[in-house]
Amino acid sequence: KIRFDIPKSINNKPVQLIIYDILGKEVARLVNENLKSGIYNVNWDASNYSRGNYLYQLKAEGFVETKKMLLVK
Repeated sequence: KIRFDIPKSINNKPVQLIIYDILGKEVARLVNENLKSGIYNVNWDASNYSRGNYLYQLKAEGFVETKKMLLVK
């Protein structure tokens, strides 16, 4: 589960939440839509992925944040 906050509505630009493997290859795009301000929780069904390190990146109207996560099974 990935939790993120959108502090203000973004006009006509999608919010994107993307999962990358440790080599930088995109493995999943969990969100790609216009969102209103608020707190969101997104579930990633990682049952088909290998355990290990992944990165997730939140992009929203000039804002980009990348964080590391560890997938354990």
